[in-house]
Amino acid sequence: MQTIFESANQLKQELIEIRRTIHQCPEAGPVLPETKKFVMNKLKEYGYEPEEICESGIVATIEGSQPGKTILLRADMDALAIKEEAPVPFASRNSFMHACGHDMHTTMLLGAARLLKQYQKDIRGKVKLVFQPDEEGFTGAKSMLKAGVLENPAVDAGMALHVNSGTPSGMVLCGLGTCMAGCTLFRIRVKGKGCHGAMPETGIDPINIAAHIYISLQEIIAREIAPVKPAVVTIGKFSGGKAPNIIPEEVILEGTIRTLDRELSGHIYKRIEEISTQTAALFRGEAVVTEISSAPPLHNDKEMTGTIAGYLKEAYDPDKVIVFEQGGMGSEDFASYTYEIPCSYLLLGAGTAQENELYGKPMHNDHVVFNEDILPLGSAIFVYSALRWLEEHA
Repeated sequence: MQTIFESANQLKQELIEIRRTIHQCPEAGPVLPETKKFVMNKLKEYGYEPEEICESGIVATIEGSQPGKTILLRADMDALAIKEEAPVPFASRNSFMHACGHDMHTTMLLGAARLLKQYQKDIRGKVKLVFQPDEEGFTGAKSMLKAGVLENPAVDAGMALHVNSGTPSGMVLCGLGTCMAGCTLFRIRVKGKGCHGAMPETGIDPINIAAHIYISLQEIIAREIAPVKPAVVTIGKFSGGKAPNIIPEEVILEGTIRTLDRELSGHIYKRIEEISTQTAALFRGEAVVTEISSAPPLHNDKEMTGTIAGYLKEAYDPDKVIVFEQGGMGSEDFASYTYEIPCSYLLLGAGTAQENELYGKPMHNDHVVFNEDILPLGSAIFVYSALRWLEEHA
């Protein structure tokens, strides 16, 4: 099956064309009509009978000539509300951007779909291809699971890839155990009483209240969480007021909680509620805290991930397959799958500035550029890992 990597390389130009088509017309959120249509048509072209699941989700299953288990391969399809500034001829044509590489993932899984048809006789069981919306909003995976993505046929294991800007091209990072943080997006709505800036005593200043809340929230991590427990609270949005001489009625703060422990995330959220409501009351205002969305910490099955890393060391390059146990604080909604079935989520290096001055920008940056040379590799990793896993678990 080592020829899978050679077969994937023969698809390189086709994959680049697919990726650039998707990249130029990005869509964000749970509703991706044009992206869904494009992916559905490609799957039909390759001989599949894709099905829609939830809003803009797609599932296509391929069965081998021999019975066995079912493995799920997943790619996300949504973009971000970022105006692209990357100096590439195939830049986004609208106000969205694939700044997290989901166009790369979708393309890799389409490449895998084509390769699986070529190697269908080698499949011991079934491979379920899953194309998911709204990973960025943390609603996509949960919606797919609720809609029954793990059923008909029942799924025994799952796998996903994510490109990683700043990591050498082609390097595969395999995290064991809890290797990505859970993330809770929250909103704090602070209500006061508007008035003229010349007469602040006649109103209740929500900006002042929000500022006190913001400062107080920093103490949760600094003084309430043990230093050995990774946790981050970030306020990324602070919005209020329309004129310099008017005290507004309301201020909105939005932020995230990131931890490697679901219970700790719940504790921090509760403290944000308490600090916000009590601080607002102290200054005669009100505050309401709501959860926008969330994803749990991502838990890679150690046995499955170690096994897949072993496959890749044999067939690809042992020096480019890195196994690690300590995770970072980034988040990914594929995590929801990892609590339902054994899963393996791998990171694939997409280039550094030392390779090309265009590469290596941070993820979600309006100038980020990913190395397209890794597209066939991603497709091959999907297919080779799935076939080997099915073979060993038949």
